[in-house]
Amino acid sequence: MINTNLKFWRRELSLTQAQMAEKLGIKRSLVGAYEEGRAEPKLTTLVNMARLFGISLDALVTTDFSKKSVAKAALRQLEPASVTPGPPTRPANNLRVLALTVDKEENENIELVPLKASAGYLNGYADPEYLEELPKFRLPMLGQGGTYRAFEISGDSMLPIASGTVIVGRYVDDWMTIKDGTPCIVVSGKEGIVFKRIFNRLKDRAVLTLHSDNPVYSPYEIDVEDVVEIWEARAYISSTFPIADLSLSRLASIVLDLQQQMSTLKKA
Repeated sequence: MINTNLKFWRRELSLTQAQMAEKLGIKRSLVGAYEEGRAEPKLTTLVNMARLFGISLDALVTTDFSKKSVAKAALRQLEPASVTPGPPTRPANNLRVLALTVDKEENENIELVPLKASAGYLNGYADPEYLEELPKFRLPMLGQGGTYRAFEISGDSMLPIASGTVIVGRYVDDWMTIKDGTPCIVVSGKEGIVFKRIFNRLKDRAVLTLHSDNPVYSPYEIDVEDVVEIWEARAYISSTFPIADLSLSRLASIVLDLQQQMSTLKKA
């Protein structure tokens, strides 16, 4: 039972075997051996596991957390009754886990959230079963550090990044570290999934100011309490190539002209 519990909690905490080994102060090969039932952890290791998972040692060795009903009940028991308001350096509930998927070699996948799945992502971002249904790929150039996810964006607010571009973002755990002007995918309850440049106002006002690269769109603020996830943009994939010798201001002007023409046609 320890092997299944170890695997369950490692995935609930979104840790690879290597990350789990580092937190427990043991070799990665031992984590694999424990999960496969080829070896039994020492008492000191079991104690460290229980502390890391936030459960009792007794629960670790006697409760099968792989059963969904038991797991959900345990998570509810471990959640705090209230959350202190204000900007968190990470999600206030430490068990607010980042669900992810891995390949057979325990390498993290990059899940793609297409436009048609954007609305569902707000309900399924923490559900491993939902993520399993999403397309997946890997980009070795991004390296091994961090967790990545890809989002298809829509609209012209971040020109010259065109609508339909796929933004690959790295998960931001500590929101306080975000530097002004950083392009990010912001997932929130009110705005959904948006691609903007963040200006960090968490320390003084507990808000983020979101800016578009297209000057036609005005900046706006979002309360930190409404933010679910932030992914720092690290790469993008697009079938649309930038137009040569066309400045951003000129491009924005063209878009504005088109919008005005469409408005005139509608009124006619």
